[in-house]
Amino acid sequence: MWFTFAIIALLCWSGSDLFSKIGCQDAKDKYSHLKMVMAVGVVMGLHAAWEVFVKGVEINGSIVLTYLPVSCLYILSMAIGYLGLRYIELSISSPICNSSGAIVAVLTLTTAGIGEDLPPVALVAVALVCVGVIALGFVEANEDEELRRARQDASNHHYAKSWIALAIPVVYCLLDALGTFADSRVLEVLDEESANVAYELTFLFVGALCAVWVLGVKKQKLVPKMEAPKYAGAVFETVGQFFYIYALADSEHVAFAAPIISAYCVASVIWSRIFLKEKLSLKHYLAIATVVAGIVILGILDI
Repeated sequence: MWFTFAIIALLCWSGSDLFSKIGCQDAKDKYSHLKMVMAVGVVMGLHAAWEVFVKGVEINGSIVLTYLPVSCLYILSMAIGYLGLRYIELSISSPICNSSGAIVAVLTLTTAGIGEDLPPVALVAVALVCVGVIALGFVEANEDEELRRARQDASNHHYAKSWIALAIPVVYCLLDALGTFADSRVLEVLDEESANVAYELTFLFVGALCAVWVLGVKKQKLVPKMEAPKYAGAVFETVGQFFYIYALADSEHVAFAAPIISAYCVASVIWSRIFLKEKLSLKHYLAIATVVAGIVILGILDI
């Protein structure tokens, strides 16, 4: 079943990318990213309730507090990622965000050192991701403005050249990598399912705070037509997380499941091309292919 779970996780997380992009791309709504956090908080809160009251997963204040630093890193990274979707194509943002695996590898190598059993290809994979991201930034910064506008006409969304727009998914990548690195340490003392429920409950709390700010303080209104994609993205995110846990629970096949799931950014690029009509230059795709190659290699090695 591990293969089925891995494919479901891949499809769900790429679907979450797509619907989150649709829900957050309106440049006129400066609170769209907070509304997205609200949506994810609601869905994750409902799933946490099912985990606790139906499956009987253990949860208490101590578990929530122990996992809180990790939860905060993940939630902050996601909120920043949602903000970035307003300013940059999904087909560029997703591969950068998925580069967090390379950062985790760097952190692991920095703290634990380079072991004798570490294959040289691991260092090559990290280098591929880093070079790909840098190349992607270089292509974005140097693309002719007229060519950029021409290829963006099909999607009816125009994005100006901006290092800030490119920096947002990079910040997401760094925060997510720190969260993953911390996660690997905290899960040495916590059960995975309990930790996941703690994360979901924390997301629910943050979503409630966002609701107080957006709806109560800023008096924003929720338009069902505009909010529907956000909740669709939230459902895909939560379901993907669920199957991700079970895919990796099969310890004998982690080395196969990890690269399949880590390559979900490839599906995100495909969905953005089909449904969002995003068009990139050949240089963009070459840089993205370099990043994806590194991600898949890291997934196979399961660093």
